[in-house]
Amino acid sequence: MLILVAYAGHQMGWMNPRRAAYNILNATGSAILGYIAFHPFQVGFVVLEVTWTIISLYALFRPQAQS
Repeated sequence: MLILVAYAGHQMGWMNPRRAAYNILNATGSAILGYIAFHPFQVGFVVLEVTWTIISLYALFRPQAQS
C-alpha cells in the first residue's frame, strides 16, 4: 500500500519524487514486500523488491545537486 500511495501521489502531482516522504514510502513499502518475498523464497519477487529498496534509499540519501 505504501508504494501505491507514493506512486499515486506522484502521478496526481501531490508528491515530489525528489522529496524525502516519497522515497521513505517507497523504501519502506518495498522493504516490507522484500521481507515477505523471502517466505517462501521467490527469487523474482526478492530481486525486484530488494532492488526497489536500494534505489529508494539511494534517492533518499543521495547528495543534493548544488545550483
